This record gives sequence, C-alpha cells and structure tokens, in this order.
Amino acid sequence: MTQEKKLDTARLQAYAQAYGQSAALMSAVELGLFTAISEGAGSIPAIAEALEIHPVNAERLVTMCVALDLIEIQDSGFVNAPDVDRFLVQGSHRYAGDWMLFTKPAWNEWGRLTDHLRATDLRLLPDIAGYTVEQARAYHEATYSIGMGAARRFARQVDLSGRSKLLDLGGGSGAYCIVAADTWPDLRAVVFDLPPVAEVAREFIAENGVSDRVEAIAGDFTADPFPNDADVVVMASNLPMYGPEMIAKVIAKAHDALLPGGEMHLIGETLNDDRRGPVSAAFWGLGQALSETTGMAHSEVDCVGYFETAGFRGVAVQPFVEGVLTRITGFKAA
Repeated sequence: MTQEKKLDTARLQAYAQAYGQSAALMSAVELGLFTAISEGAGSIPAIAEALEIHPVNAERLVTMCVALDLIEIQDSGFVNAPDVDRFLVQGSHRYAGDWMLFTKPAWNEWGRLTDHLRATDLRLLPDIAGYTVEQARAYHEATYSIGMGAARRFARQVDLSGRSKLLDLGGGSGAYCIVAADTWPDLRAVVFDLPPVAEVAREFIAENGVSDRVEAIAGDFTADPFPNDADVVVMASNLPMYGPEMIAKVIAKAHDALLPGGEMHLIGETLNDDRRGPVSAAFWGLGQALSETTGMAHSEVDCVGYFETAGFRGVAVQPFVEGVLTRITGFKAA
C-alpha cells in the first residue's frame, strides 16, 4: 500500500522567500561578481578583493549564487554558469545586466501589491503625463541589449525580403527596425512611439548608421492614426500593458493601416490557452496592478481572436522564446 505523501510548507516557504533570490542576482550584477569571476577571481579571497567587500559577505553571496546555479564549482575554482557568462559579464555586446536590474525600481511597489490590488478605480492606460526624454533614455538604455537580441531572433525567424516598409508600434529603442534595416537593405522602417521615446530612438538609429532608412515618428499608438504605407507591422513586448479592448483596437488599427497583402507580428508574454502559465506571462500581467491599470496577461487564444476579429487571415501562433514570448502572425487580404 502506497503511503500518501505528507504535506508540508516547503513549497510555500520557497515562494515566500523568492525575493531573496532576486536580490542575490541583482546584487551580484551591481557588484560585478560575474565579471570578476570571468576575469579570473576563482576564490572567495580573490572575489572579495575584486568586489571590495568583506570576505564573509563574499562567501554569503557566492554560496547563494552557487545554490541558484548561477556559479559552478570546478577544480580550478568558481566559474560562471554558461548563460551567466554569456549575458552577465560586463564588456560583452551581449551584456544584459541592465535588463536584470530593470524591475528593481518597482521593488518597493511590489511590497505594496496588496494595496494596489485593492484599488477599484483602474485606468485604461498607463499614466505617461510628465514622461521625460531622460526617463525614456534610462529605460531604453536598460532594454537596448535584450531588445537587439530579440530583434536578431525575429530576423532569423521571419523572412521580410520583398517587403518595403516595417512599422514598429511602441518600438522603443528601434531595435527591430535597426536590425531589419541591416538584414534587408531594401527595407525602410518606422519606430512609432511617444515623443520622448522617439527622440531617444533617433539616437540609437543614428548610432547604428541606419538613419537613411529608419525614422522615428512621435505618436501614441493607442490613440493616433498609423502611417498607412507599411506592409509589415510589429508590436513587441508591450502586450500585458493593455486590456483586451485596447489590444483588439490596436490590432484592428494595424490591419486597416497595412497595405493589402501585408503582415502583422505580435510578440508578447502570453498565457497558454488553459491560462495555467507560464509564470513569466502571469508575472507581467500581475505587475500591471502596480500601475493600477486594466492591463493584464492575455492567452494565445485571446490574441488569435483579436487578429481574426480585425480581419487578419492565416493567423498562426509560433514560440518566440520558449516559455517566455510567443509570436502571433496574421496577414491582410491582398
């Protein structure tokens, strides 16, 4: 006879203490732990010296990072895990440390999540009043590296040869447009984003030497008309910021603005159709409570419905980053 497993609180405690894992990763990035290890600091004394912290604190941090599989122990000493070595060593063009720290400013607000969840007067849209160029620059400097990585992934997955113009809704730093212009020399591209963001996007566009074919137009894609000469529309990584009504409206506007035969790609954190995960999509959906808006996590079937209602044909769902991002694609009738 099989004995029933006795329940305990271990799993629940792990969730309750998970903030410590986030804090360890963020501190390791801020202190330059992974960079120091990549440069040869393979022992506690060497790490403490490189980070300019007490050896006891170096041991504490390293022990936690080893437990989290961020650092490995080898005969030669401590080494970074492969993904850490690829993305969290300063000086690499793949460095994503700024992205790892991206949510840290919201740390205290997550501690007030219960208060935010009790709010009853939810806004339809995030509050962008007073959003400055300096804030936009700080935001997109943090997201630029990972945005370029996503844009390169998109270029590997989607063939835009033969297309004439790409419109990126809420395009931020312009990563998708920059990579598209580099990949397909005959393609022009437009970043359509808020005025402060468009100003910052022009800096990234110029830095990458594609100002002759990529432009940034100031506008609010939730309210303003879209340019109507594009045959490709991309909307990436801002899906949970909006509720169903707004996402459906934006996708319908994109359909109407596209040239006949054009295509749209929505790339976002989506729930599975049964709404049982993944955690990433649920996290970003719950995070909208901090801004007290109607933004939420959308499922793949929800997004397919938005596309089909707008009139898109051949709607398909493709994994973009497994367990994190999905790409939904639809085509406008020729």
